[in-house]
Parts: sequence; C-alpha cells; structure tokens
Amino acid sequence: MSIEWVNRAIDGLRAWGRERNVEVDVDEVRLLCDYASDYLEVNELGDFRPGTFEELLLEIYPRKVIAPPESAPETVAAARTLVEFLLDTGEIGSKTAARMRETIDRIEPEMPRALADTSKFGMAKSLFSAIGPDSLELDAAQAVRAEGEADGDECDCPGCAPLPPVRLAPREEVARAVRGVPLLRDAHRVVTWLVEGGRTVTTRRSLRVRDARACRAELGVECPEPAWRLALDLGLARLDGTAVAVAEDFRELDARGEEELLDLWRAALEFLVERSVPLTGEAVVDEGMSQIHDLLYRLQSPVPVDALADYLREVAAGRPVGRLDEALTALAYAGTVQRTEDGLALTPHALWGLRELYAGMGLDAPLAPAPAEGDASGLIAGLIGDGTADEAAERDIAEWLSRRTPEQAASELLAAVAGAPAEVRGVAVTIVDRLGVEAAPVVRSYLDDAELRPHAIHWLSSRGLDAPALTPEEVLWVSVDMLALALPAAEADPEGFAENIAASGPPAHLIEDMWRVDHPDVVEVLELLGSTLPDQAAAKAARKAAFKARSRGIR
Repeated sequence: MSIEWVNRAIDGLRAWGRERNVEVDVDEVRLLCDYASDYLEVNELGDFRPGTFEELLLEIYPRKVIAPPESAPETVAAARTLVEFLLDTGEIGSKTAARMRETIDRIEPEMPRALADTSKFGMAKSLFSAIGPDSLELDAAQAVRAEGEADGDECDCPGCAPLPPVRLAPREEVARAVRGVPLLRDAHRVVTWLVEGGRTVTTRRSLRVRDARACRAELGVECPEPAWRLALDLGLARLDGTAVAVAEDFRELDARGEEELLDLWRAALEFLVERSVPLTGEAVVDEGMSQIHDLLYRLQSPVPVDALADYLREVAAGRPVGRLDEALTALAYAGTVQRTEDGLALTPHALWGLRELYAGMGLDAPLAPAPAEGDASGLIAGLIGDGTADEAAERDIAEWLSRRTPEQAASELLAAVAGAPAEVRGVAVTIVDRLGVEAAPVVRSYLDDAELRPHAIHWLSSRGLDAPALTPEEVLWVSVDMLALALPAAEADPEGFAENIAASGPPAHLIEDMWRVDHPDVVEVLELLGSTLPDQAAAKAARKAAFKARSRGIR
C-alpha cells in the first residue's frame, strides 16, 4: 500500500470538507483508498475510474471487509463523497464524475446482498467473521464477564468465549527457547553497557537519543529503547535519579535456572503483550499486541500475513496499517511470533507464556490431552491434523510407544487403520515399522487384510522372517498406496516433492500398469506423477495411465 498518497488524499479531503461545510466519513473514504491501492493498482487519486467503484463495492468489500449488509449505505455515501471531492479538486472531469455517479447508483441496491453473500467471503473475512474483532478485546470482555457474574448471569459475548485447549512444549524446552530470545538478551546487554559506560538516562527514565544511537552501532541492539524499558520492568536495573546501576540480583540469562527463566518470561510477556509498548514502530500493531496474540492463541494455526493485514484494518478504525513486514520482524525479535510457510504463528514459548497470563487473569485455559494418553486413533489424528513439528511428533510417538509392548502397539495401530484412507494407514505403518520382531505375530495376522497385506509382507521380509512373496498386483498396489501417503506433502511443497520423486520415483514400466490398481487414490497419484516427474517418458506414461484409470471409473 502506498501510505503516502492515501495520507495526502485524506488530509486534502478533511480540508475540502471544512471549506464546504460538508460532513465527511474520513474513515470510510480512507478504507476505499486503502483497498483501491492494495488490490486495484490505484496509486493516486486521479487513477480512480467508474469501474474502480464497481470492483471495490461489489468484489473487494464483500471479500475483505467484515461489515453487516446494513452498513452498505454508509459505504455508498462515502463513495459519492469521494466522487465529489475528485471532481472539485480537478482529479477527474465532469463526464467521468457522471459515469461514476451512475455506477454507484447501480451498485447501491446490489451492495447489501453482496455483503451478505458468504460465498463471496475471502479467507480472512471468513476466518475473522467467525471470531469477531470484539472477541479479542480481553479487557472489555473481562469487564463484561465481571458484571455478569455480579448479576448472577453468564456472559455469552464473543470475548468471553472459552479458550481452546492447547498443547504446550515441555518446560525445559520453553526455558531453553527463552534463553535465546533476542530482545531479552539485549535487555541484559543494554543494562551492562549503560553501567559500564557510566551513562545516565533522561528524567523520564528513557534512553538518551545519543545513547540509543550508540547502542545500535556498538552493540548491534535492534531496539534499544524497548530493550531498556523491558530491563527496567523486569528489575534488571535500578535508578538513582538518572544514574543507572545493576540490580542486586542481576544475572545473565545463561546463568539462570529453568524456573527462574520461566518466571522472567512470564513477566516479559506481560510487558510485551499487555502494555502497548512502542516495540515495532507500527502504532496499530503496538496498540493491538493483546488482540493479535490472542487471535493467534485462539486459532491454533498460522494466519496468513495478508489475512492479518485485513484484520488489522478492521480494528484500526480507518487508520493506515503500514510497514507490517517490519513490525512482524520486530515481534519475532521479541520472541513472541514466528513466520512459517503458512503465515504467522505463536512461538512455543509465547504459547506457554500466554496460557500463564490467561490463567493469572482467572480465565479457564485448558490443556489438550497428550497423544500418548490416548489410543492409536488419537495419536494418528494428532500427527496428521495438528501440523505437529517434527521434533514434537517424534516425542509424541516415542512416549506413546513407551507405554505399550511392541505387540500391543502393533495391534492398536493396525486395528485403528483397517479400511482407513492411505494417509492414515501410512502413518500407522510408518510407526509399526519402528517395532521389533516381538510384534511379528500381530503383523502376520494382517496378511489376510487386502490393504494391509502388502505392508505386512514388506515388514516381515525386511526383518528376515518368513513371508509370502508380493504378487505383481500387490507390488503395484503398495506403490500407489505409498505415493498416496505423500499427496498432502506434495500439495504443501510441490517443489520439494518434485525433487524427491526425481530421485526415487517409480520407473515408466511400473507406472504404465498402475491404472489397473483398484485403489481409491490411483487417479490422483497418476495425475500428480504426470505433472511432477522430470522424466518426460515417465510423466507421459503417468498421464496416459491416469486417463485409463478415469475411463475405468476409478475415483
């Protein structure tokens, strides 16, 4: 977004309204300009055209803006005001203004229907409409809840919605991560630097401008003032007037024990999230720390950055949201968020700390049961559905297996996935493959299961145990089944899958016969091979085989 031209336009609009004694809905006009800039390549006021309003009001607003249908007249009125402003300031001519008015007149009765049409909602709007910006106003929600409890009534506002159960990293992992938080380490470094240099702070307890500049240059501290403010809040330093001294119990992070680190992080997170400190330099983000972090906590999944930007515009009451990438970098520096391929998410230590804050507020902040405490179906569902990191997944599997004998583990896993989709079956087979020969009687009992038989034969033969040979049909079937297991990963990372399949993909002569396999995923597997195999002959064979499989009616 070009914030500069939008700011200039809004300043001009305010002056125009005062001169003509015209009431101007500045926030709504700003939103029109923001979205026109973001999505319609409008880089200055003169770029507005009649079609711009049609796309804005009937396509962009329904997709992006969380607004009820009854708000349409306000937006239409703001669009008409913008047209008059454009005409009076010479940005457009009278003929263009007339066409714009005609377009807006035609749009007016259509816009409420467009805003109400859920099929038009974009991802961000669908996501945040379900939650509602007001559900993230924790202070207001707690006040309402307190009033309700005082009156003996239960509050049903969105902000009082129950917090979702969360899975937390082990305390030792949280403590280890806290020890590496850049902002926390810099808070300690700034205190030491000030004291060793005999530097003082201002009467307002802030860093002097020259010291902040020197701190960046000499120490490489990214955010000297927030680091210093955090140090003060955590009691790492004490002041004698404007002179800085190290606190009596000051210790570097590396010298602190686990519980001490966790206590320090609780306090740091409260400072960062609840006190609206100027950490990122982006006012909307700094003032919305509590809402942003609560949003990520409640969703329990990464939020695309574009979706977060749309949400921030909604809660920013028309104020511009700029430099978002820089702001998110500052949050990562503070240790509370991380950027993933899918978007923005809480760090494991921020998730832990937020739950501590919520519990301290008296909110019910439940923990999700550990997969190791459940059955095989729960373990597999958790591994597939929660986007569990590799390290955490390994820990879950190891703990689950540690509570069972090999025979019990194999029995539970294979029974849970008999007749299941390939992805589910594949996870179970992968875990069973870790088991020793003690599980052989259980694995052997599945030789009569058509879908698990090829996997059981492979398991037995790879351990040198007696097993029947795979028939050519079973070789084909298990090849398709293992490729079907990779379908979700291929969708998430097509390039990575293409690299792997190039190194270990099936040969063309095997692919040519795959269409004969009665496997529910055979068409999808062959289409994937046809679009990703670098070997042109093999890719062509896959496409021909997919056509034959479709012709057989396999779905």
